[in-house]
Amino acid sequence: MAIKVNLDRLLEDRGVTIRELSDAIGITPANLSVLKNNHARAIRFSTLESICRYLGCQPGELLNMVEDEEA
Repeated sequence: MAIKVNLDRLLEDRGVTIRELSDAIGITPANLSVLKNNHARAIRFSTLESICRYLGCQPGELLNMVEDEEA
C-alpha cells in the first residue's frame, strides 16, 4: 500500500492554481508540485492543515491509500 496525494484533483475541482495556493498558504510552488506529483516523502501537519483550510477539504480528501502499482 502507498499514500497518494490528490492535490491535482482538488485544485481542478475548486478552480485553483498551484500559484494561487502557494501565495495563499506561503508554500513554494515547487514544494506544492512535489506533493501534487506524489514525490513527497513527508508532509508537515501545518502544511496539511493550511492546504485543507484553503481548499475547504478534509485530510482524507487530500490523502488516500492505494495499491503500490497505482501510486
